[in-house]
Amino acid sequence: MWKKYITPSSPQEVAEILSNNEKARIVAGGTDLILEIERGMTQAETLIDISRLPLNRITLDEDGIFHLGALVTHNDVAGSKLLRERAYPLVRACWEVGANQIRNRATVAGNLITASPANDTITPLMALGASVTLLSTQGERTISLDDFYLGVRKTVMRSDEMLVDISFPALDENQRGTFIKLGLRRAQAISIINIGIALDLGVSAIEKASITLGAVAPTIIHAQNAEAYLVGKELNEDTIAEAANLAMAEATPISDIRGSAEYRKEMVRVLTSRGLKSLLNGTEQDDFPHDPVLLSNGKEAVNQESVHQAGNPIITTINGEEYVIEGGQDKTLLAVLRDEVGLMGTKEGCGEGECGACTIDLDGKAVMSCLVPAPRAHGAVITTIEGIADAQLEKLHPVQEAFIHEGAVQCGYCTPGFVISAAKLLEEKPTPSKDDIEQAIAGNLCRCTGYYKIVSAVKEASKA
Repeated sequence: MWKKYITPSSPQEVAEILSNNEKARIVAGGTDLILEIERGMTQAETLIDISRLPLNRITLDEDGIFHLGALVTHNDVAGSKLLRERAYPLVRACWEVGANQIRNRATVAGNLITASPANDTITPLMALGASVTLLSTQGERTISLDDFYLGVRKTVMRSDEMLVDISFPALDENQRGTFIKLGLRRAQAISIINIGIALDLGVSAIEKASITLGAVAPTIIHAQNAEAYLVGKELNEDTIAEAANLAMAEATPISDIRGSAEYRKEMVRVLTSRGLKSLLNGTEQDDFPHDPVLLSNGKEAVNQESVHQAGNPIITTINGEEYVIEGGQDKTLLAVLRDEVGLMGTKEGCGEGECGACTIDLDGKAVMSCLVPAPRAHGAVITTIEGIADAQLEKLHPVQEAFIHEGAVQCGYCTPGFVISAAKLLEEKPTPSKDDIEQAIAGNLCRCTGYYKIVSAVKEASKA
């Protein structure tokens, strides 16, 4: 799919490569780009893998400005207590994206750059007044997110630029915000609509209001009339109802397979009202998990300089054994595990990061291997379904034992992904609640047995 694969040592090197190669593309999580390449939507002869650069920092500077590096993932945000306290709308949005296997790879920067009007993180960041900093060989430039978008999947970003920083003011004690998403299911759902709200409540009246709407126009938009109306008003049932009506009037959605234009407009009113009421009552975080499941051990990426072209081996550790893989540099990691290494336990179901059948442990994080470029395995540590049992004791993993005991399988095709996700959960939370278990397996789909036995099997395994 690509001819050359480069792992740079610095953002400056990335800028140099981009300036000299029009068909080079940056890959971080790859959860969008790999699909675009496979579908022929993007022509990329060179992939620049920045996933090992030290760009996954979340910092709050002395001026009260948050900075998110280019490699901050959705789960990095979802698991940040500081962001939850002072940037809850973004935390909630990141938690609503995909499932853990996606959130462990997908970056906030990538979500902004993809520029779909249904993308979840754009809406809260725009409500929070965010800006992005772009780097090229000509230097850096910082652009407000309000000015970043030109249309559907179009931004002002040039092909020779790299996004290196996302910045926005932290909410102070007088400011509150939230994010609400409407999808067709609880997880792995694209927004029918989404709404970001940030209010400066002041002493007796609202001093500033920001209401942003996603999936109701070619780009994320501000509900400007609703924002202007709220300023100077007390937040109460009457002002909430009027602001919700004004927000609805500003939405210009289309009808598609996920919902009609009329339904979307009405839901703008409903969700705006719901969001503002939660801020009035102080209940916006009530249904957010206190300690969200991440299926990650929190390890940071390690910088490793490497250039991959056809013929260069991938040297990696899989299930405790080192492999030197001569072929497959232009494939996904899933394809290499099956075709080149011969580990057939990891399954391909959808090939789009939707079903979880291809879940593996990559450097301590559960990920969808169908969306990982194979050269990312160079220097990595991988565990597949074949490697979670105790080989020395010739004993199955407690999750495997419990799946057998509880009869938590039918055709079995999805089982390897479920087992890996459950094993990662028990590493993270040895005594998970039912809600923890449901969070952990939200990215794994089973079509023939249902989830009651699977949940009970994971609960049983936690007792081992």
